[in-house]
Amino acid sequence: MYLPDFEYFNPDSVEEACQLLLKYGSKAKAIAGGTDVLVKMKKELLAPEVIVGIGQLSQLKKIEYVPGKGVVIGSGVTHNEVQNSKVLQEKYLSVSEAAHQMANNQVRNLGTIGGNISNAVPSADMPPILIALDTTAKIVGAKGERTLPLEDVFAGPNETVLEHDELITEFVIPDGSFTGSTYMKFGLRASGALAVVGVAASVQMEDGVIKDARIVLGAVSPVPVRAKKAEDFLKGKPAGEEIFAEAGVIASGECKPISDIRASAEYRKDMVRVFTKRALNKAANEGHV
Repeated sequence: MYLPDFEYFNPDSVEEACQLLLKYGSKAKAIAGGTDVLVKMKKELLAPEVIVGIGQLSQLKKIEYVPGKGVVIGSGVTHNEVQNSKVLQEKYLSVSEAAHQMANNQVRNLGTIGGNISNAVPSADMPPILIALDTTAKIVGAKGERTLPLEDVFAGPNETVLEHDELITEFVIPDGSFTGSTYMKFGLRASGALAVVGVAASVQMEDGVIKDARIVLGAVSPVPVRAKKAEDFLKGKPAGEEIFAEAGVIASGECKPISDIRASAEYRKDMVRVFTKRALNKAANEGHV
């Protein structure tokens, strides 16, 4: 398999990259790590005439804690950088742990968090935990910038609400009141597998009572989906196995999985039930975000 011919640009800033994307329109594709785009090009699933490289932009490479705002993660940060970040390990360990579950070490060394989000693959590992922590995305385009809740960025399988000249530049995990969170996935191999089911959960506890909860399901709907009925059920309930098990049953009824070579829709629904219970139990009892 060979890459098709294309023209390559190496912009010095996000603004220049957006102007290039605007200029070349649908002929252009932005690329950072290339772990998804280059593979699709080799498979003749994509054939951009222009590649705009953004992986070298230092303004997309930060991971920092901003008091009063939260943890800011540049979209050009690799999954291994997320996994090994001291800031994230201290503030949001669940995010580092989710990054560790991504693919394999080679892919994690190149693939970026921005690419993982922008490609909008339903089985992606990073969106559920970030949405569970109420993350926002900063989007910059040739005509300006905007900020959206991350859950509103996804429009469908491999589709986002980004205009062609827009790039996600950073994610902000806000200072919040969650007392615990986690991401769990079920794949067909011990490591490196795509998620058959992914479940992220975050909880706010007070004297053993669930004050707030977010449950986000991956790989079982066209986009990452919050199990809002299960979330509402949990509020005000005492934390415990039976409550978490019932929330799992409710969550399994809120997803819309498909049957494919990796699992049937019925199996995925049952795994949502199981993994929602497990994720809530871990989030409530391990006591770290």
